[in-house]
Amino acid sequence: MNSTQNKKIRQVTEKTMIVGIDVGSVKHYFRAFDWRGIELTRRPIPFTNSMEGFNAFHDVVNDLMDKNNLEITLVGLEPTGHYWFNLGQYMNGKNIKFVMVNPHHVHKSKELDDNSPSKNDCKDPKVIANLVRDGRYFYTYMPSGIYAELRNASNRRFTLVEEQIRCKNRIHKWISVYFPEYKGIYTHIDAKGGILLLKNAPTPEDIIEIGVEGIIKIWKDAKLRGNGHKKAITIFNRALNSIGFKEGLTEARIEIKDLIEDYETQTKRLEQINDLIKNLTLQIKHVDKLLEIKGVGIITVAGFIAEVGDITRFDNSKELQKLAGLELVEDSSGKHNGKTKISKRGRKRLRYLLIQAAISVIGKNAEFKQIHNYYTTRNDNPLKKMQSVTAVACKLIRVFHVVLVKGVSYDASKMLEDIKYPGGAKLIAA
Repeated sequence: MNSTQNKKIRQVTEKTMIVGIDVGSVKHYFRAFDWRGIELTRRPIPFTNSMEGFNAFHDVVNDLMDKNNLEITLVGLEPTGHYWFNLGQYMNGKNIKFVMVNPHHVHKSKELDDNSPSKNDCKDPKVIANLVRDGRYFYTYMPSGIYAELRNASNRRFTLVEEQIRCKNRIHKWISVYFPEYKGIYTHIDAKGGILLLKNAPTPEDIIEIGVEGIIKIWKDAKLRGNGHKKAITIFNRALNSIGFKEGLTEARIEIKDLIEDYETQTKRLEQINDLIKNLTLQIKHVDKLLEIKGVGIITVAGFIAEVGDITRFDNSKELQKLAGLELVEDSSGKHNGKTKISKRGRKRLRYLLIQAAISVIGKNAEFKQIHNYYTTRNDNPLKKMQSVTAVACKLIRVFHVVLVKGVSYDASKMLEDIKYPGGAKLIAA
């Protein structure tokens, strides 16, 4: 998938027209140049973010190609949030090749022409086009079919989880203010018995009013098990001695009921999206082989594929490592040897999923636990715990790549043999 900068530069020939587009929410601007950097458009040309605008852009590009006897169009975009999605889809449908330039590179190189840090619709398309001409771009990927469905579902799941956490934190805050003694009665703040009680008798005053028998009745009416007389007495006694805030209780009751309803709604939506993700993921070839790895679950695999897309587009696992921002970078110059660290460039969610997956397999999988122990205890250059977790995450990338591309089953012994270690010692699969 990846190409060297030389290969990218060679794609720009005498028959190539380079188009730089500054993407906006409502209107885009573009300028066109030949392979030497001579501008073919007299001024920045605007077009709207609509079908009429896209068609007008396409007509102008074709007209410029005909007038200048050019054969290939290479479009460069600076990704601006989600505003480029529709334009990218349109260009895909018209077989117009487009690439992305790093916004950081645009920001750093915009002073080369006029020695000015100014940013405007006239200047940016030219800066983008120059970066494309110099081969300083990357290829974009727009998933399609099941991969697009899975990415959308995974993104939705991340959003729901974040909303659920925020809602749970607000419930924690409410309890700390109005009924702090409630904490510790249940292991989890969202226990069914506790949530049900808070909906019907949210404040200590309400609990005292209904008494122990009223608490038990709430649970019995809901046919809830595991909440008996002893727990009801504990809750009642804590309500009697509560130091909770006693002002503004009318609004407080409304607030906690709304929070609980929001939390239950988000939980229901999360269950639905998890079912959808599972069904989509199991349709992808060789996924069942990944799920045979102890410590690797369906959500991890689904998140990985959602972020990566069609894994066959990658030539090797190092490209995946770079996509996740887990490739090593060093800061050295002359006699100075700086620390080596991961780049943290690329897809943040993919990096997060891989780190969480590494922690999971270290805790549940014997061979990955061996690798972690070896990395952290070896005599030569032992790693810190999080450095080792990162190394295990990179190993997971290689395992996932091989299994999904080649369709082979996971082999613990083969994986341990691939570990490079000094001294001739070997790790043995448990």
